[in-house]
Amino acid sequence: MSLILFDFDGVLADTLGDLLQFGQEACNELGVNHVATVEDLHSLEIMSFATYARQLEVPDHLVAEFVRRCLGKFAEKKSPPEIFKGLDTLIRSLSAGNNISIITGNSSKNVNAFLTAHGLDGCIHTVYGVDSPGSKVEKILMAQKRFAAEGKAIFMVGDSASDIHAAKEASIISIAVSWGHQSAQTLIFANPDYLVHSPEELYRVIKEVGSE
Repeated sequence: MSLILFDFDGVLADTLGDLLQFGQEACNELGVNHVATVEDLHSLEIMSFATYARQLEVPDHLVAEFVRRCLGKFAEKKSPPEIFKGLDTLIRSLSAGNNISIITGNSSKNVNAFLTAHGLDGCIHTVYGVDSPGSKVEKILMAQKRFAAEGKAIFMVGDSASDIHAAKEASIISIAVSWGHQSAQTLIFANPDYLVHSPEELYRVIKEVGSE
């Protein structure tokens, strides 16, 4: 029984449009003269709302307010983000024989609403959101202590260089997905253990490596 840790934005949830829209709205509200583009997200090594704010040229004293406003806009959205095609089936299949948790820079509330809307709330053991204390590495270690079976594989599935670096620091297997917010070139440069391009390929890697 492997432990599989998923990032949320750009891995499970297709939030690119929301991130651009909400980031632009927050900039406009805070008087920041910057046009949010896909390249702003692609260029981030560390994927978080705080680093996104700085990429959008939000002054340091307004970063926390930018984060608060973006998270609030996600929470106020009438419908949750779409799930990437095939990820709902993947999660249900993997949950049958593995422990699954989510580690994200989004809020636990927003993630749980997404999981409920897509019928996946029963498949996930815990959500470690931005409201949970600790760095990404610390959250990985907390999940490992709580859910990992001795001698079994532990995976971090993410779409950013920071996910890969955190996995390496925690000495677990890193799997980068190419359908998220960062470019494949950025992911390759971060040297993940695996780079996958579809949910089917992700499933094969986890099953093959987890059975070793």
